[in-house]
Amino acid sequence: MKTTVLIADDDVNIRRVTQLYLEKEGFQTLIACDGKEALELLEQDKIDCAVIDLMMPNVDGWELCEKVKAYYEIPVLMLTARDQPEDTIKGFKLGTDDYVTKPFHPVELVMRVKSLLKRYRVTSAGNIAFKDITLDSSNYKVQIKDTEFTLPIKQFDLLYTLASQPGKILTRDQLIERIWGLDYEGDDRTVDTHIKKLRKQFKDYEDILQIVTVRGLGYKLEVLS
Repeated sequence: MKTTVLIADDDVNIRRVTQLYLEKEGFQTLIACDGKEALELLEQDKIDCAVIDLMMPNVDGWELCEKVKAYYEIPVLMLTARDQPEDTIKGFKLGTDDYVTKPFHPVELVMRVKSLLKRYRVTSAGNIAFKDITLDSSNYKVQIKDTEFTLPIKQFDLLYTLASQPGKILTRDQLIERIWGLDYEGDDRTVDTHIKKLRKQFKDYEDILQIVTVRGLGYKLEVLS
């Protein structure tokens, strides 16, 4: 089955060029002229990745991205003519996985889509596997090469959440919401405490995986194996 990419943009020329280059690389595409139509397609079809324009009528890119991340486990690439740092930060806080600034080269966009899809490598069994790393969600175990670790539940959930989208920045608020839940009323620094414990646990494997602090934003997992 072909990988399906949703293209949501109110510019017909951008839609056509993006569709042409993605289909040339073997992707199936679905087209939306605005955010409202994109949401309807998401409800009707299985979509693996979304390429979303920031400025669209009816439902704009901000709102669309927020809804996609709330209900669908797929990567989002945002197209924008705005490259101000505050816009980028806002996008990442809403869950955007990557940005492409207009005007862009369609080959670059295709490469970025391919890169995003590689990040989302959760298997059907609920495990995450890289070359030298496996996270077993049924037993809260992490295997790095020939060494196996059993982690406390919250530490495993934190690592699993980061590993499910390697290279993507997740804020403390996003991590708390996904791991501790919306009703959590504790200190948001609990994320930092658990990150510190994970780093200590895997300090001998920093050449394989690293939890990186992105100042002012949050954390991301870099898998080097």
